[in-house]
Amino acid sequence: MFGLFKKKKKSVELFAVCNGTFKSIEKVNDTVFADKIMGDGFAVSPTTGKVDVYSPIKGKVLSIFPTKHAITFETEEGIEGLVHMGIDTVALKGDGFVVDVKEGQKIDQNTRLAQMDVDFITTQDKDCDIIVVFTNLDNKKMAINQTGDVKKSQPIGSIEL
Repeated sequence: MFGLFKKKKKSVELFAVCNGTFKSIEKVNDTVFADKIMGDGFAVSPTTGKVDVYSPIKGKVLSIFPTKHAITFETEEGIEGLVHMGIDTVALKGDGFVVDVKEGQKIDQNTRLAQMDVDFITTQDKDCDIIVVFTNLDNKKMAINQTGDVKKSQPIGSIEL
């Protein structure tokens, strides 16, 4: 009888950050991310042109790197993470990026965080994968149910709390 009242497990829903091709974090061309040194996550290889980058979570912006290539966030449940646009793009010193959010701003999957000029970044010989990494998962389990092409703001998985 008591089994009827099992607690439903809470989870944090995860969303695709842009239109493109889903990529597991282990396939990213940067060992810091691929080896999960900063934490677990996922990536999206964006389409060409100027790509709108959306929030992967519901929560708030914690900080914006001065070079505009990375934005840290916190979910409503306290999970922290990072949206990192491109690899070695810190060297571009902000060129190729326009940030649309402010520190402390509430965000969700429909919030455009930034615009990334994929064509420009490619001409600078930089990888354009957009990496999402969660830095304080501890023993929480991330489950991704996505492969192949994704659309911005599309649900792609969750983190079980």
